[in-house]
Amino acid sequence: MAKLSNEELLDVFKEMTLLELSEFVKQFEETFDVTAAAPAAVVAAPGAAGAAPAAEEQDEFDVILEGAGDKKIQVIKVVREIVSGLGLKEAKELVEGAPKPILEKVEKEKAEEAKAKLEEAGASISLK
Repeated sequence: MAKLSNEELLDVFKEMTLLELSEFVKQFEETFDVTAAAPAAVVAAPGAAGAAPAAEEQDEFDVILEGAGDKKIQVIKVVREIVSGLGLKEAKELVEGAPKPILEKVEKEKAEEAKAKLEEAGASISLK
């Protein structure tokens, strides 16, 4: 049997119905004497060759301002740019009150973009 790449395996799984995939999971568990916590974790396992099941990818993030650094004024400007409707006074209080959440429950792309802008301004940021 020719070795399939991870992408080829995923394409095969995408074409399967849920019933077929469920049967595959049962057969996989019996063959390798393992138990799947969730069918999605087993789908990742064939390509991982014994690695721990992948955790579900997080889709909502909080952008936390840990500190303003040396350029507090620049950070305040970026905070006002990122958080709509925030006045100068509110932005300043937010920055001075760090650690504080800047954005909550935003998409990964928006969180990464905000993090990059804030770090470029000199702030220390964490994503949760």
